[in-house]
Amino acid sequence: MNGKITIFTKILLDFMFYTGIIVTCCVPFIITGYGKYNSYFRENIPQLSIIFIFSGLFAVLIIRELRKMFQSVLANNCFIFENVKSLNKMSIYSFLIALITCCRLFLYITPAVVIVILVFVIAGLLCKVLSQVFDKAVSYKLENDLTI
Repeated sequence: MNGKITIFTKILLDFMFYTGIIVTCCVPFIITGYGKYNSYFRENIPQLSIIFIFSGLFAVLIIRELRKMFQSVLANNCFIFENVKSLNKMSIYSFLIALITCCRLFLYITPAVVIVILVFVIAGLLCKVLSQVFDKAVSYKLENDLTI
């Protein structure tokens, strides 16, 4: 079962990474198309394109860091400083997505926008805390390796 979950996770991360790149590149076309059905999108194509392109870019960067970390899991070497760096980067990217999404509040306030902001602030905080936990674990691991 563990092997199936690992394979599924790897495929899912790869799929999300590559489709995220494609969708981010297509944002202006998607917004223009959706603007035919929603006047808010039609009236704010440039602003929404900028917001969603940058949010998509940082989301793809988060997935890239997750893919890097997953490689260390596959190699049975999770507690390394590279994962601490990845978690720190993911916290920064999450906070940036929350900040960028805050710009959308000037255009139109919806409950979904507020929820997205809260989710990415919480994700940023979680990644920051996990980076500190991993940092301590790496330090203990290196100290233990030197003892042996």
